[in-house]
Amino acid sequence: MTGVSYMIPIVVIGGVLIAFSIALSGVQAGKGAVVTNPVLKSMMDIGTASFSMMVPVLAGFIAFGIADRPGLAPGLVGGVLANQLKAGFLGGIIAGFIAGYVARWIKSWRVPKNLRPIMPIFVIPLLSALIVGFLMIYILGNPISSAMTAMTNWLKSMSTGNAVILAMIMGAMIAFDMGGPVNKVAFLFAAAMIGEGVYTIMGPVAVAICIPPLGMGVATLLAPNKYTKAEKEAGYGALAMGMIGITEGAIPFAAADPLRVIPSIMVGSSIGAAIAAIGKVGDHAPHGGPIVLPVVDNKIMFIVAVLIGIAVTALMVNALKKPVIEEVEDESEVAE
Repeated sequence: MTGVSYMIPIVVIGGVLIAFSIALSGVQAGKGAVVTNPVLKSMMDIGTASFSMMVPVLAGFIAFGIADRPGLAPGLVGGVLANQLKAGFLGGIIAGFIAGYVARWIKSWRVPKNLRPIMPIFVIPLLSALIVGFLMIYILGNPISSAMTAMTNWLKSMSTGNAVILAMIMGAMIAFDMGGPVNKVAFLFAAAMIGEGVYTIMGPVAVAICIPPLGMGVATLLAPNKYTKAEKEAGYGALAMGMIGITEGAIPFAAADPLRVIPSIMVGSSIGAAIAAIGKVGDHAPHGGPIVLPVVDNKIMFIVAVLIGIAVTALMVNALKKPVIEEVEDESEVAE
């Protein structure tokens, strides 16, 4: 989670700048994106530079999360090697874990007092970097690279049916814990695929991200008698958060009524993601919600998928919920 948190801004910079430079330059038939304007070319170069940092930052801060500061440098080194060996984000994750646990192991060594000051700045980073480096170069790098290439090629050649199944699974994962570990696994995979040139994974995920808060916000408007005053107020906030792709806007509703809310948002996000996959919606930015519409491929299908997902969530949760009568009772008691 530490690695993902620090990686996300890097991917946002790369994805958005590259997408805008292409969108403002246009795409020529048979040639693809042709960026000739010097300013837009510089924008693309900055985005590309940011993308090149994605895997090292992911690996470095995974190691940092495990071993604290001594793990950061060897993790970054492992991430750079993963890039060079074309092992992608899978290689970065593995390199980060190796660097972190090796650094933590070396930190546990008992050494003479006069050596302790140099351990975190010299011995631990150096030995950890050597170990993770040799493992990546001689043992792990090529197998991971082959697996990454095979996975990328499979995703690019995936049939519509397979794409829909994958989208439904990832949509359900996004909604399940609304920003938690399961959500982050799906998000990380989709964001990493942007770096591999596969945008049709992030597209369905971008749809799924905004459906839980938007769906619950709409549900409070459609059946206000089924929600407490606090929930109705939270509904307005959920609508605002959904528009900018913050899935956590649905958490207050899930916390209050998990057995009805979580299945409803999972079904809505899953169906919305499936429709996006059918429409081959692509997203060039690692984020979700209507805010990413300028960098989305097939914008109409993106909107259609979001609207259908919202409708499914709102109707399902309202069908499952019962009217709230506690507030009325409380008010009558106060009146008495």
